Amino acid sequence: MKIVTICGAGIGSSGILKVNAERVLQRLGLTATVVAADLASVDRVAADAQVILTSGEFVEAIGPTRADVIVIDNYFDSDELAVKLEAAIG
Repeated sequence: MKIVTICGAGIGSSGILKVNAERVLQRLGLTATVVAADLASVDRVAADAQVILTSGEFVEAIGPTRADVIVIDNYFDSDELAVKLEAAIG
């Protein structure tokens, strides 16, 4: 299982989302590789991803993908992350 977190630059909010997603996955007992990326590299990095986590503002820019694109409203809300990740991969 591969999860990619996407933001504009690939170092700020996607990094925060990556760390928080890893914590939630561990809490749920789920295993996945989580990678932070920017919009410019989404085609390459997310080509084999099953899930993409991002904010609503980047969904259109991601373009066509086989991955489930999940919009996260609050990157710091572990309950939101848990519900959405469990629904996608649990």
